[in-house]
Parts: sequence; structure tokens; C-alpha cells
Amino acid sequence: MGGMPTDFRDGKTFPRRGRERQGEALWLWRVFDKARAAGAGTIHDYIYPCPMDKGVLERWGLTPEEFSAAVVAHPTDAEIARWFSERVSPEGIRAANEWLTKEKVANMDRQDAEEGAA
Repeated sequence: MGGMPTDFRDGKTFPRRGRERQGEALWLWRVFDKARAAGAGTIHDYIYPCPMDKGVLERWGLTPEEFSAAVVAHPTDAEIARWFSERVSPEGIRAANEWLTKEKVANMDRQDAEEGAA
């Protein structure tokens, strides 16, 4: 994957969808895009880490600080995917996915609608 732009200041460019998978993991690409934009000062009116980011990271067994440091050290999709696969267990991925698809599906639906992906 080449990745997405991480400058959301134009209001027309968005982080990748939370439903877009990296392997089995939902949300990785979205939180990665937002973390990179936050680090670059181009996040606009998005929040990183938002409550959903925190909930997913917690289920993955990561802190926002750990993930932010990993984003700096592994700035490409391939690098962060490799780092993620070495750090996060299949059980953590399943727990986060279940939380997203059962408890937070309305949030994901709203994000998709707001960003024109519905």
C-alpha cells in the first residue's frame, strides 16, 4: 500500500476508513494516518488519539505513546504493518475488531457517511 496523504486541512482529504483491513486488523490504517497527520501538524479538526483510537489501541495492548513512537520510527505502510504484526497478538486484533463491529459500528457508519464512503 502506498498510503494516503496525511494533510486533512482541505476538508476533502480524509484518513483511511476504519473498516479498511491490514491483514485481519481493522482501524490500523485510520489510526496510522491520523497519527502521522498529528505529528506533521496537518490533522485539522480530527483528533488523535480520539476515544475510538484509544479503545482500539488498548485492545491491541498498545498505548498511544507507543503507537506514536512507532509511527515516527516506521513511517511507511509496510514498516508500520510489519511492526504491528510483531507487536499485536491475534487475540488483540480479534478483541479490537469485535469491539468496533459490535459496539462501535454506528460510529464507523457515521464516519463513513461524513467522509463520503457510505
